[in-house]
Amino acid sequence: MSYIVTLVANRQAGPLSLQDVRRAQGVCGVNTEITWLSAGEAAEFLAPHLPERATLAVALAHKAVDPFFTRPRGRRKAVLVADMDSTIVTAETLDELAGFAGLKDKIAEITRRAMNGELDFKAALRERVAMLKGLPLDALEKTWADIEFCEDAQTLVRTMKGFGATTALVSGGFTFFTGRVAEAVGFDIHRSNQLLDDGAALTGEVAEPILDKDSKLAALTEFAATRGVALSATLAVGDGANDLPMLKAAGLGVAYHAKPVVAAEVTNRVEHSTHRALLFAQGYRAETFVS
Repeated sequence: MSYIVTLVANRQAGPLSLQDVRRAQGVCGVNTEITWLSAGEAAEFLAPHLPERATLAVALAHKAVDPFFTRPRGRRKAVLVADMDSTIVTAETLDELAGFAGLKDKIAEITRRAMNGELDFKAALRERVAMLKGLPLDALEKTWADIEFCEDAQTLVRTMKGFGATTALVSGGFTFFTGRVAEAVGFDIHRSNQLLDDGAALTGEVAEPILDKDSKLAALTEFAATRGVALSATLAVGDGANDLPMLKAAGLGVAYHAKPVVAAEVTNRVEHSTHRALLFAQGYRAETFVS
């Protein structure tokens, strides 16, 4: 029942030292061999039992370090399923789109509550989209022009794809954005919801059925079956309540700078580092990354 403990530091906040790793080993009660995946950034060691994440976090509180726990067998995953908003791109695209209707703050508050599991996702999505009825379609292009990618998102996707993984972007957002993000970042597949329009403006409606948390889990299961692998061979990453089922079902589920309700239920979390951490957690060395 051994585990590999991987420590990943935020490179901008200061390097991970040998002393830091030894301190972590002390908390885990081991003195096993240390493997460096990236000098001053990522190191790993073997532990006989699953460590207490909270205890390890306290021991490393002086550094911006994320710990990850994986089993030695099957670390490299054959399928990656990623959320889009606040996971692959830095913003919530619907909130940004709402800015062109003068409704960003109002809609962003509904988004925040939905992503923290306080509201029904489908109902909240219909409510927000309805508020955008009549918004000219050029607002979509203007929103896209300002979208930025999360740091190292492309490195994550292109590295896994380069090593043969199936990569999918599965979002509760909209096809207008997921199609462009998938192409830019390098995903093989994208799925999301469809905003309806009359050729000039949004109608305030979203096509049914709405892609929600159950749809994300179904997609993860489908992609694994298509590859002929078990769910243990999958990696899922996301930040909101609608990501929780797939994060819990995946062989490696990672909460990425997640909402409180998600962080409370997912052990492996990116809180300080970037998407490089998801590669280190699979045992990839930095020199193998595709940037």
